[in-house]
Amino acid sequence: MLWLLGVMLKRALRRKDRFRERLTEMRGLDWGIATEDLAIARHYRMSSQGIETGKGLPVDLDLELRFESAAAAVRILRKPTQKAFLDGMMDGRVRLVGDSGDLTRLQKLLRDI
Repeated sequence: MLWLLGVMLKRALRRKDRFRERLTEMRGLDWGIATEDLAIARHYRMSSQGIETGKGLPVDLDLELRFESAAAAVRILRKPTQKAFLDGMMDGRVRLVGDSGDLTRLQKLLRDI
């Protein structure tokens, strides 16, 4: 699922003008998704020049989304609304590492995929 997200992001950069415009306005975003135990982890380095993805979570990311389990991640990422993330954070199923403003920017960007 996380690998496919990378494919979808790269495709949106090539084909969707609004996605490319938003990414240019943001001046890029480096972020990652992982389970708390890091058994599953993937990062995305996004700029208007291109999108790179890879395994693991480098320490220099702007934003990390850590989920208590893979099942919790799938439930929340299927409908990635602000309410779903807030509920997950309140329940302890999601932990945000980084600036919450980056999460808002990421959610706006992902709407254009």
